[in-house]
Amino acid sequence: MTATRFLARMSLDTDVGTALSDTRIRLLEAVEREGSINRAAKAVPLSYKAAWDAIDTMNNLAPEPLVVRVAGGRQGGGTQLTEYGRRIIAMYRALEIEYQSALDRLSERLNEVTGGDIQSFQRLMHSMSLKTSARNQFAGTITGLRVGGVDYEVRIRLDAQNEIAAIITKASAENLELAMGKEVFALVKSSSVMLTTERSLKLTARNQLWGEVVEIHEGPVNSEVTLALPSGRSVTCVVTGDSCEALGLAPGVEACAFFKSSSVILAAYG
Repeated sequence: MTATRFLARMSLDTDVGTALSDTRIRLLEAVEREGSINRAAKAVPLSYKAAWDAIDTMNNLAPEPLVVRVAGGRQGGGTQLTEYGRRIIAMYRALEIEYQSALDRLSERLNEVTGGDIQSFQRLMHSMSLKTSARNQFAGTITGLRVGGVDYEVRIRLDAQNEIAAIITKASAENLELAMGKEVFALVKSSSVMLTTERSLKLTARNQLWGEVVEIHEGPVNSEVTLALPSGRSVTCVVTGDSCEALGLAPGVEACAFFKSSSVILAAYG
């Protein structure tokens, strides 16, 4: 039987919430080295947008930001790894060494067993690697549960400034085993998020997150707008080019991202 070796390509679920991959860790290391998201993205390599999307996701799901934007960098501004980000890298690299060692021991044992269906094992591992298309992914703690007939209203604390609400069915709440204090993940599609710059505007949407525009990716018809929240997290929405112009959106402009509680999808570890 040909010797089989599994190579460590570690995807780590920690308090960061989402999977930390080798690519994301290399991106963080490049940010530390380069002090620029543009140069860091090229070093990985990733597109500039993919790099920022990855950083926004990690910052949203981490208890503290891993990367922050800074003014007055080598080119008038840049990006900087936080001390928390450095600790995450160190932890990941240390675990990676142990992970590879464990895989080497597993390979040795599998090679001793005749008839081992390694391909089936690999297919199972692949099917368990879940990804989501939701652009906005937040980790938070349940701070409120209210039953309303067949529905549950769930309140999730994202950070000191922000809390969001989700409406899900009673069956879903029971399936997720929701309880006060439990950590959950809130997923919101960017197309479900709307923007306003008027603080006096009365909104029926339960969820309202105020922040500052930091990125606008323009398309032929629609633009993707990202707001940085005070905590370092971010929220992204898709709006038409005409709406961007009408709202006067540009980096530095204060805006509110709002969305219905019914637009929030919840997920939790079993």
